[in-house]
Amino acid sequence: MRRMMYYEEKKGETMGKKYVAYVGTYTEGNEEKGLYIFDVDLENGTLILRDAIVEQNPAHLCISHNKQNLYVTSDLGVIAYRILPDGGLEELNRRWIGGIRGCYLSTDSADRHLFIAGFYDGRVTSMCLEADGRVGEIADAVFHKGVGKTVGRRNISPHVNCVTLTPDEKYLCAVDNGLDCVKVYDFDAVSGKINMVDIIHLPLEAAPRHMIFSEDGKFAYIISELLSEIEVYAYADLGDVPSFERIQSISSKGPEDLGASAGSEIMLSPDNRFLVCSNAGLNSASMYARNMESGLLTYLGCGRVGGQYPKTFAIFPDGEHLASLNYDSNEITFFHFIMEHSGFLECARPVSIQNPNSIALVEIEE
Repeated sequence: MRRMMYYEEKKGETMGKKYVAYVGTYTEGNEEKGLYIFDVDLENGTLILRDAIVEQNPAHLCISHNKQNLYVTSDLGVIAYRILPDGGLEELNRRWIGGIRGCYLSTDSADRHLFIAGFYDGRVTSMCLEADGRVGEIADAVFHKGVGKTVGRRNISPHVNCVTLTPDEKYLCAVDNGLDCVKVYDFDAVSGKINMVDIIHLPLEAAPRHMIFSEDGKFAYIISELLSEIEVYAYADLGDVPSFERIQSISSKGPEDLGASAGSEIMLSPDNRFLVCSNAGLNSASMYARNMESGLLTYLGCGRVGGQYPKTFAIFPDGEHLASLNYDSNEITFFHFIMEHSGFLECARPVSIQNPNSIALVEIEE
C-alpha cells in the first residue's frame, strides 16, 4: 500500500506536463526517414508519431543536460539539433568525429563536451561543444588496444560500447565490449583531454555493454551481454585515483529462464528505487528493487516485451510505463508497471518502426 501511495504521488507530479520522445534508427542504406519525433501520451503509456527526419543511420542519440539540444550519430559523424519549444528540431551543424560512426553519445553536465563511443574502431572521442550547442573541434581521442580472450569476432578486438562520466565528473568510463573491461580516464573539464588512470576488469567473456551510475554517485551498474549479468560496484574518488569495488553480481534474467540470453540495456527508474534491464534472445525485461543505502539489487520479476531483440527501452517520467524498442521485429511495445505484483502488463498497441535503436524523452512547453 505504501509503495502504491508513493507512485500515485509521483504520477501526480508529471500530470499536466508535456513530453516528446526522439527515436533513432538504422536505415540500412535506404533513403528513408530515420529520426522520429513522437508526442508522449503519459496517461495511456504510449507514443504518438508527430514527424520524422530523413537521415542515414541516425541510430544513437542523447539530449544535452540543459535540454536545449539533441545530438545524433550519422554515417559521417555527429549532428547537433536545437530542440524547439514545441519539441521540433532545427539542425545546427554536423561534424566528422575522426573515426568510424559512433554507437553511443553522452555529455558533461555543463554541456561543454560531447563523448562518443566507437564500437567499430574501438575509439573514445571527446569533442568540444559551443555555447549555442553546436559541435566544435575534437578535443581528444584514444584508440583502445588489446586482444580479447576468444576467437569469436565480437570479443577478439576493442569495441567501445558506452562512454559515461562518473557523477563527480572527474573520470570518463569507456565500456569495452570486446576486451571485457571498462577503461577509466581522467577528464579535464576545461580542455576535454582524457588520460587513462584505471581499468575495471570484468569476468572472462562477459562482454560488458552499458554502465550507469546511481543519482547519489555512490554506485555503478554494468550489464554484460554474453554472461547476462549485472555487476554492481561501489564508487569513490580517492583524490587522484578512482575506486571501483565490486559488491554484487546478479543475473539479468529470471531464475526460471534457462534459454540463451544476451543482456542489452540497463536503466534506473526516475526515483532510483528500481532498476530495469532487457535481455535479447529471451526478449524479456527484468525488474529489481534497489537498496538506496547499500546499492544492492533484489530480483522482483521478469516479463516478455512482446517483440524480438529489445535493443533498448525508456522508462516514462511517471515511473509507471515502459517503452521497449524491439529491433528485429521493427516495433515499439508499451507496458504498465504493476508495482504490487512486481511486473508489468502490455498497455497500448505497438508502434511500427524500422530497426528502432535508441530513444530519449524531454519535457517541452505546453
